[in-house]
Amino acid sequence: TGTITRGRQEVTAVVPLGSDARSPQSLSDPARDLLVLAASVEARSEHPLGQALMRYAAHHQVTSLAMEAFRAIPGLGARASAGDTTYYVGSPRLFEDLGADLSAVREEIAARRVRGETVALVGTRERVLGLIWFRDLPRPEAAAALHDLKRAGVKRLLMLTGDNAIAAQRIAEQLPLDEVRAELLPEQKIELIRGLVQRYGDTAMVGDGVNDAPALAAANLGVAMGSIGSDVALETADIALMTDDLSRLPAVIHLGRRVLHIITQNIMLSVLVKGALLSLVFQGTLTLWLAVAGDMGTSLVVTLNGLRALRAPRTRATR
Repeated sequence: TGTITRGRQEVTAVVPLGSDARSPQSLSDPARDLLVLAASVEARSEHPLGQALMRYAAHHQVTSLAMEAFRAIPGLGARASAGDTTYYVGSPRLFEDLGADLSAVREEIAARRVRGETVALVGTRERVLGLIWFRDLPRPEAAAALHDLKRAGVKRLLMLTGDNAIAAQRIAEQLPLDEVRAELLPEQKIELIRGLVQRYGDTAMVGDGVNDAPALAAANLGVAMGSIGSDVALETADIALMTDDLSRLPAVIHLGRRVLHIITQNIMLSVLVKGALLSLVFQGTLTLWLAVAGDMGTSLVVTLNGLRALRAPRTRATR
């Protein structure tokens, strides 16, 4: 959801198990210890949740510890080692796959997910040490941009996200989306994009994270959000929106169509002029000066016509 949300997840609560410390304003020692551990694992992460966690840790003057063997687990979380112990930060699915007992936190996870929050669990392979909660909101321009995409001729708008289904649905209720697919792993996003390509033909994917990069490559057109996008997403995408302004997406479509129309005009003009000159050759009436004028004139007209693409297409920014 990072593409259509503000892209800056914020920590709403740090909850060490067995403690009532839940406020992001003041951290008790157990909550601070949990934050130190989570920040140490996520120190090298490029995921939006990891970056939000590091901002929160910096705000509370929490310094991460040096850990080894960092590894991002696509679509699930990350891990790193301190001594002989490996620590994990990630989704409930990650800890279920590890075999950890989640019975003590299932009720709280269900309750806070209803409010549209996203959770990251912190712990080891054997047990969960605590939870960190995040929340994001739709970008202010998201609804208007999606309406503009509909008006530009986009048939279906889908949101693909690795976030939990309830949080995704809360975001989707505020936007003109046709379909929402949540709790997706990177490989599942690829399968969905390939299915959309086969079903609808031309399909564009807009993303910003490491987990979006494979889907960006699978789409006919990959668009990365520049400043919040990961390096992998930016390198994989065909287009990067450096302003991270979703309202530019309709402008990209209009500009692409405008350029294609101009290219078609130039090709047709060139073919017609060359054909006319060639017919004069067979008639024996083509002079040297007429050939030079025709060739140079066509080049000038094509160049001047191409400059029309520099004029920004007009799109409505408000509704």
